[in-house]
Amino acid sequence: MSATKSKPLRVIQWTTGNIGRRSLAAIINRPDMELVGVYAHGADKVGVDAGELAGLDVSTGITATNDVEALIALRPDACVYNPLWSNTDELVRLLESGINVCTSAGWINGTKLDPAERQRVADACERGRSSIYGSGAHPGMTNLVALALTASCDGVNHVRITESVDCSTYESAETQGAMGFGKDPSTPGLAESVRAESAVFAESVAMMADAMNVTLDRIDFDVTFTAATGDSDLGFMTIPAGTVGSVFGYHRGWVGDQNLISVGFNWTMGSHVVPPKPLKHGHDIQVFGSPNMRTIIHCLPPSDWTEEGFMGLGMIYTAMPVTNAVPAVVAAPPGIVTLADIPVVTARATP
Repeated sequence: MSATKSKPLRVIQWTTGNIGRRSLAAIINRPDMELVGVYAHGADKVGVDAGELAGLDVSTGITATNDVEALIALRPDACVYNPLWSNTDELVRLLESGINVCTSAGWINGTKLDPAERQRVADACERGRSSIYGSGAHPGMTNLVALALTASCDGVNHVRITESVDCSTYESAETQGAMGFGKDPSTPGLAESVRAESAVFAESVAMMADAMNVTLDRIDFDVTFTAATGDSDLGFMTIPAGTVGSVFGYHRGWVGDQNLISVGFNWTMGSHVVPPKPLKHGHDIQVFGSPNMRTIIHCLPPSDWTEEGFMGLGMIYTAMPVTNAVPAVVAAPPGIVTLADIPVVTARATP
């Protein structure tokens, strides 16, 4: 079902953390969507009005709950699903109930999952006649821009996407630690741990190959850790001298001995590290072909930005490719869908 002026899409918001509250605010403000429920992990958020959770000066009359079955009973058209990582049991329960899912939770096409686990999701879509779609900033929008650039080429030899940023303002010690920051670079198994933690980038490699009608022979991973030369106290975590202060790696898709697609990161934390490649302070997207194409996406504050710092901009950048996709995903055929399967997602006009 598609939204109309008389019948907006009925949507639930799943979690209200850094990304989820940005989605929640957007849903509340969109005339083509009707917020009908909010799921909260934290007991302190249960019973709180959605407007307050979204940081808006409005009362919606919709309060957060941790009762999953009560939310499913609302029979929403879609769920905007924004936990840090996806939970297959949760996804299956939503999808088999006929609820379309748009998510930023480390999901592009589900190929990082065990095949049997991914099949559970696909089967749930079939039972519920529903769809699941994953996106975000990177991966997500960066893949869309890269694929668009290839349309300008007579032929393509390599597509490379690099998130090239200082991550110090992303206040998640759990996430940053999982990516190796603050650990001894020689820690056994560290490269494999980072590969697994960033496996959604491999999903985006596979998705881009599908969009380009290419069959990859393999996807591998390489990473370089650079030690900090001094101590950095970031408030939410420290990066001691001698521990990882820079992580530079790619998930690479290969056709024979040709590296066709590379998706990765050049991340630093703290003030005392020089990464292997200079930071571009954005998403560096390069297409090597005839001709070569290159762009850098910078996420910049609008003139009326009032929040302290710029972390919120990145959260909006991550949330909106998912939230704005709701109408297209609801209209899509059942199954696991990617940006190659739906029309180009755009924002609503706000004149």
